[in-house]
Amino acid sequence: MSLVDEPNLLPTVRPPIVTVAFDHIVLAVADPERSVRWWVEKFGMRTHRLEQWREGRAPFPSVEVAPGVIIDLDARTPRSGPGRNVNHFCLVIEPCDLAELAASGTFDVVGGPFHRYGAYGNSDLLYIRDPDGNVVELRHYGPSQLDGPC
Repeated sequence: MSLVDEPNLLPTVRPPIVTVAFDHIVLAVADPERSVRWWVEKFGMRTHRLEQWREGRAPFPSVEVAPGVIIDLDARTPRSGPGRNVNHFCLVIEPCDLAELAASGTFDVVGGPFHRYGAYGNSDLLYIRDPDGNVVELRHYGPSQLDGPC
């Protein structure tokens, strides 16, 4: 899959900053224990620094999205209200039937499933809400199970 579909927009000189990878996102949460439990139970994510946080030796716990990519769950950050901390962020998931997932009651579904354009092209996606009201986009790049244009 190509991320670049408009070669005329490629820089002609080396930019001052070259992005290598996505590292982390910090979510302002009300209850880190509840948030850790949600991410672990719903997605099977590993925890980082959970025991250190519980012992007061780390400022917050984290969960691992993929090797080298984490979500920090920070209760110290001032919250502007449920779901107002980030518009949304997207996780690429294994292909699955998103309509079935939406109907299962496993998640608080905000919207979808839809078939729309993303970083790697068109794909199926579903928007859900975490326990603190943050919107998470779940997207897979497997065969589409949805009809219609993007």
